[in-house]
Amino acid sequence: MANSAKSAASPGNRGVAQDFEAGEESFKTLTREEAQKLREARPQVSPWSVLAGQLVAGIVVACVAWALTGQRSIGWSALYGALAVVIPAALFARGLTGKVWSMNPGTAVMGFFLWEMVKIALTVAMLFAAPRLVSMLSWPAMLVGLVVTMKVSWLALMFAARRNKL
Repeated sequence: MANSAKSAASPGNRGVAQDFEAGEESFKTLTREEAQKLREARPQVSPWSVLAGQLVAGIVVACVAWALTGQRSIGWSALYGALAVVIPAALFARGLTGKVWSMNPGTAVMGFFLWEMVKIALTVAMLFAAPRLVSMLSWPAMLVGLVVTMKVSWLALMFAARRNKL
């Protein structure tokens, strides 16, 4: 029994509570000035600028698809795929930027998950409605529009990281 107490107290077997306390000791609260400097050094990427980039990318993909194939239905299919990303994402961003969800961390997390579920449900509904809404729907073109539009958010984050390094 004494051996187990020694092994539990040894430095290699620290408990979770001890690790948590050590983490609390190393945590530093920022002053207002320090927080402002941090915000200036690493500005946030606006969700609205990402959405604008996604919309532009979707329109470009649709125009390129139409120009390459000469078929308007291919262009409309690609545009619809882009809109199946942009419209739910805009609703998500609008929902998260509301004041109700930023009151405390618990409601912020709950709001994130709620609006993410709404976004996913709307995207799935738009994909199911696609054959009825787009005449002569081209699934490959729609999926290309959808994927390219989704990937623009990664480009926005990459450009923001590069801008922060300069």
